[in-house]
Amino acid sequence: MSAKLNETKTIYKGRVFTLASDNITLPNGVTTGIDIIRHPGAAAIVPMLNKNTVLLVKQYRYAAGGFIWEIPAGTLNPGESPIECAKRELVEETGYSADKLEKLTEIVPVPGYSDERIHLYLATGLVKAVQKLDKDEMLNVHEINMNDALKMIAKGEIIDSKTISGLYLASIKAAS
Repeated sequence: MSAKLNETKTIYKGRVFTLASDNITLPNGVTTGIDIIRHPGAAAIVPMLNKNTVLLVKQYRYAAGGFIWEIPAGTLNPGESPIECAKRELVEETGYSADKLEKLTEIVPVPGYSDERIHLYLATGLVKAVQKLDKDEMLNVHEINMNDALKMIAKGEIIDSKTISGLYLASIKAAS
């Protein structure tokens, strides 16, 4: 059961996303307008140095008002699979590659107005590589005990939804 798209208009096309204004008929028969952010999707990685240590980045995010704690992540390039994006972003942001990438889940961070899907991966068997930050990235990589990272969530120090989801899923997987 899904909505029927009657009409779409592109309002804005940017570097990362497109803003559209859609006219749709909902599954219950109601016709309405909705503004939607169309996003190519992203991959995010929970990189585990060992059973108890996760790599987190403290990254400057203008829209969030400063530096925030995150797991490494990035937008899918055209034609790029989520796992290839995860491999690329892990090296670019942390300077590590992984022997194993395992899909944890897929999340929809803002379903009310965006079609973005973030593919979450667990990375293990990390091997030192060369960090390749994009010129507009400001971040530092930190080794954090997983229990401490979970406490950071509880204290409101980690506020990013993909990071919270990824850390919780990785901790549940480690406990099972």
